[in-house]
Amino acid sequence: MQDPASAVRRRAILLVLGEALAFSLVAAMIKLLGGAIPLAEVMLFRNLFALPALMPQAMAHGGWRALRTRAPLGHLQRSGWGLLAMGGSFYGYAHLPLALASALTFTMPLFLTVLSVPLLGDRVGPRRVSAVLVGFSGVLVMLSPGLLPGTGAAVPDPAAVCVVLLSAIGWALAMISIRRMGTGGEPGVTIVLWYALSGVVACSIAALPVWVWPTAGQWALLAGIGMVSGVGQLLLTAAYRSGEAAMLAPFEYSGLIWATLLGSLLWGEFPGLADLAGFLILVSAGLFIWRTEVTRRA
Repeated sequence: MQDPASAVRRRAILLVLGEALAFSLVAAMIKLLGGAIPLAEVMLFRNLFALPALMPQAMAHGGWRALRTRAPLGHLQRSGWGLLAMGGSFYGYAHLPLALASALTFTMPLFLTVLSVPLLGDRVGPRRVSAVLVGFSGVLVMLSPGLLPGTGAAVPDPAAVCVVLLSAIGWALAMISIRRMGTGGEPGVTIVLWYALSGVVACSIAALPVWVWPTAGQWALLAGIGMVSGVGQLLLTAAYRSGEAAMLAPFEYSGLIWATLLGSLLWGEFPGLADLAGFLILVSAGLFIWRTEVTRRA
């Protein structure tokens, strides 16, 4: 007979893997826009076009009643951190190679693991700490060709790198807000709907002064960004409401596979030896943490 707790953990892990694929596709679509649409406008349509993907969930939970909340301050925190993080990561996708920008966003699980100890009271044993450090070293290995002089690789935009790293901290804090609300009984669909609606309002105000009318192709990309983001957001929220943050964090690294494949296919960004080595280190660390967690709780 299957342990119910183990089933919940496995389901949460599968949700994170699906979320990672969705947001990798979003990153590729943002890069395809080529910076032609202002950042605030991209964020606006990301939230606006995400709403139709969320409507079936909302209707299944009573329509407008799904917006009833017991945690208004929690939604304010989640939306604030989430929008700041979204802007930072979108900026990175537009100004850095896709694989590099994605690798930098993968520092989010590392920040999340660290922050979950004081803010959520999660227990992180020495084996998981070691595995997280190994995973971080994998990120450094991937970045090393562009950061070390004399390698012949392009040096990344320092400002963009810093913005993406700050966005990773913002994502981690947003995930912690989701976990807190989930522990307090806030439905996942309510969390996602409030985030999308607050994003539409805030980004509309920011986008108006810099508005650029999209072309037909840009409209298609903006719609895709929003709809795929909506699906990814549902998967992400469901995962972190039911699973321990430090356990799920390493599986965010699966997005590195998709980012590498998309970068290779669409922009000819074929991974070098350092990229492959970093990828293997990251995946190995994630699998080790998963095995340790499941074995410990079996």
